Amino acid sequence: MADRTDAELAQAFKGMGHSIAFITDIIAGNKLATKSVEYRQDCVDRHTMSLEILKAMPDWGSENFTATDSAISAGNSYTAS
Repeated sequence: MADRTDAELAQAFKGMGHSIAFITDIIAGNKLATKSVEYRQDCVDRHTMSLEILKAMPDWGSENFTATDSAISAGNSYTAS
């Protein structure tokens, strides 16, 4: 896989931020609260997996993944109820 351009990296990092916010909002009950337990769990699981895949890409520079790591940990610990 070829290294991504700076623009592609910036876009991917921005997208990770959206997933982080989505995971956080679902867990806090601010998003999808009227949806089924299964739906909320699936959304968190998919976004968590996406973050894990993107973070594992080898061409990141000096990005700070503290928020990403927190969202991955929270997502992996989440059990919808």
